[in-house]
Amino acid sequence: MKHTITILVENEFGVLTRVAGLFSARGYNIESLNVAPIMDATVSRMTLVTRGDERALEQIKKQLNKLIPVIKVDDISHAVHLEREMLLAKVVVSAESYDALIDLTDQAGAIIVDDHIDSHMIVEMTGRAEQLDLFLQQLEPFGVVEMTRTGPVGMRREAKGFSVTD
Repeated sequence: MKHTITILVENEFGVLTRVAGLFSARGYNIESLNVAPIMDATVSRMTLVTRGDERALEQIKKQLNKLIPVIKVDDISHAVHLEREMLLAKVVVSAESYDALIDLTDQAGAIIVDDHIDSHMIVEMTGRAEQLDLFLQQLEPFGVVEMTRTGPVGMRREAKGFSVTD
């Protein structure tokens, strides 16, 4: 089963290594990982996606909570939450394909962040993973030269936040 886990951590040296070490020690792969400061710059939110059974993930969560720089751990997989990720794709573009590519990005809600007619175009899209997968399939006929994705970031929907003081 896929698990999306959000972790509040203190911004200090080695936190990422310790968190990743807990997963690798148990043979779990981290499918995606995002880390960025929250409004309090001394704290960061990690959004981590992994797959595994409930029992093993419960153990990992308990051990994460024991790490000194970890403030709070939340498996939002079963909670009502939002997940979004970002895609950047470099696509071959020519004078002949330019208008069709513009139309596709407009219809998909993507934006063009770099445009070199008769060379390439870099498009950016933010949305659910399924939306990005579909958009990538639609870009393939144009020729995707390179692409990168952030992996999901997630947040609970209910009013109770995920703050340092919870």
